[in-house]
Amino acid sequence: MDIDSQLEKVSRRYDEINALLCSPEISSDSEKMSSLLKEQKGIEPIVSKYREYRKTTDEKKDCLEIIGSENDQEMKELAKEELRSLEEKIEKLENELKILLIPKDPNDGKNIILEIRCGAGGEESALFASDLLRMYLMYNDKCGFKTEILNLNETELGGVKEASVMISGADAYSRYKFESGVHRVQRVPQTESGGRIHTSTATVSVLPEAEKVDFELDPADLKFEVFRSSGAGGQKVNKTSSAVRVIHIPTGMVVECQVERSQYQNKDRAVELLRTRLYNIEQEKKRAERDSERHSQVGTGDRSEKIRTYNFPQDRVTDHRIGLTVYGVQNILNGNLDSVIDALISFDTAKKLENGGQDV
Repeated sequence: MDIDSQLEKVSRRYDEINALLCSPEISSDSEKMSSLLKEQKGIEPIVSKYREYRKTTDEKKDCLEIIGSENDQEMKELAKEELRSLEEKIEKLENELKILLIPKDPNDGKNIILEIRCGAGGEESALFASDLLRMYLMYNDKCGFKTEILNLNETELGGVKEASVMISGADAYSRYKFESGVHRVQRVPQTESGGRIHTSTATVSVLPEAEKVDFELDPADLKFEVFRSSGAGGQKVNKTSSAVRVIHIPTGMVVECQVERSQYQNKDRAVELLRTRLYNIEQEKKRAERDSERHSQVGTGDRSEKIRTYNFPQDRVTDHRIGLTVYGVQNILNGNLDSVIDALISFDTAKKLENGGQDV
């Protein structure tokens, strides 16, 4: 393999980390230990697969020696049969190692903030945005992700004007990162009395959560306002001013949070959401400036890009970026998204392999 030296280096580093973790200097430094454990976890799948590959190539050498030196014809035939099996296994392991060596997106292991906004289509757009929110909440349950609604602005008919959701779990971003863009629905709306098919849109944004170490906010740049939470009425209407609006003075960006009863909790979540939005704007600017770090052909960030159509009359969902069509619209909207998400991840991986492991 032309990547053998690279794999050897990773394998040696894995052994170095194991030795360091046993040293008294590291065991007394919790921050350093945490960093090493994280690095170890990241390279462990590569090392495990590489050592399996190395063991298999050694077994292949043994088979070749038997074929070249053994006089017993029956032993030779058995060795040839074993050789064929080993060569198939080696080819499979080589392909798996190439995939494992593709540089990971540094955000893949992060939690995310998912934002959904209604687009073109009036009330039907808001109803579609509500369907998308429900779809993702159901998908989170299937994945075992933790969901926390940060902000929810609903219409009187049960639609969603805007929603912000924190999604926490291992590799949340890696599962969601291709969902950003314009989602389109074609159906007869609840608001349509004539039975005509309408086309409406909603926008989805997937933002990797920004921690304090990623982006520091200056408290002097923040202006806070409190107000009463809005709602559809009834007993759940908040009669106290617990909702919080935070304004980032340098950019004019405004973030609201009104889902908690506590003003302090809403304030913390609003600041968290603001930090993530500002961090992602900064990251997008950097990506635009560096051609070598462009996104893959799947696309992961263009909010104006029409990525998917949910066509009810034909009972199909089409992802326009990879030409994927699956049938059963309601099944997808019930949170059964793996068939679509897995196809997007596979397409992205294949494109990176074609380009030497780099984004295209």
